[in-house]
Amino acid sequence: MNHPTSSYTIQKEDIPQLKFSKIETLSSLKKRKLRSHYLERATQLGNLLKTKVKIYFIDSTNKLISVNKTIWAVTSDFVVLKQGITIPKHSIIYIE
Repeated sequence: MNHPTSSYTIQKEDIPQLKFSKIETLSSLKKRKLRSHYLERATQLGNLLKTKVKIYFIDSTNKLISVNKTIWAVTSDFVVLKQGITIPKHSIIYIE
């Protein structure tokens, strides 16, 4: 899957209004494992140091969106931000 190269940043409160595709955004198993590793690391940093990370993800219209927030938890299907706001894990492209 080809991804857009430029993103726009939103506030976490805008995430619930977005629609997400049900399709996995990362084609290779290696990239999906790296994403999981980075999400786990970001969760640890968020819980211990309250460190924010920039999360890049794709919505259902294939727009690249970013949000700069602390990750509170990662489940098998979702990334959980403050106030229970979630992003589907399969929509996330990159974490920095």
